[in-house]
Amino acid sequence: ALAVAQALPVRGRSASTDYSRDAFGTAWKDVDRNGCDTRNDILQRDFLTSIFKSGTGDCKVIGGTWIDPYSNESYTFSEPPSGAQIDHVVSLKNAWQMGADQWDDLTRTEFANDPLNLRVTIASLNQQKSDSNAASWLPPYKPGRCDFIATQVAVKAKWQLFVTESEKEVFITILSKPECETTQLPN
Repeated sequence: ALAVAQALPVRGRSASTDYSRDAFGTAWKDVDRNGCDTRNDILQRDFLTSIFKSGTGDCKVIGGTWIDPYSNESYTFSEPPSGAQIDHVVSLKNAWQMGADQWDDLTRTEFANDPLNLRVTIASLNQQKSDSNAASWLPPYKPGRCDFIATQVAVKAKWQLFVTESEKEVFITILSKPECETTQLPN
């Protein structure tokens, strides 16, 4: 992960004046064509246990339990999981500012639904992170920062997005720590 982080291209942020969430398509497509939208795919992937709405072919998740990657705390929902939100690890606005403003609509929709860039997290931490990049926000659970940064690096590399100088410095600093030295990029 460190070698890839060191090779990421640096540039300043593009203006966000033309940014709109709508530029990334309507939320939660069924991009893998398994009959479930991306949100429900990610809930199923990240939940340790899932409760499904009957009659949806084990597709619509209405509850479950998971370990939040940003806090390392366990959460359970037995109602529609409104407290469980899907975070874009590299936010859509950050992607826009770092190169996605040049993409076509289809590419932006694919990015918004890329499982590599999506994690279930608790609503309060998702809102706290918001559109921040790694230079502005890191998970409060420090041991989880290696994987968080490796995921950001993997997403930026896969989608050929730029990074700011300060963002790259954070990537390199964290991935150079002894506890992160062997961190691999997620697939």
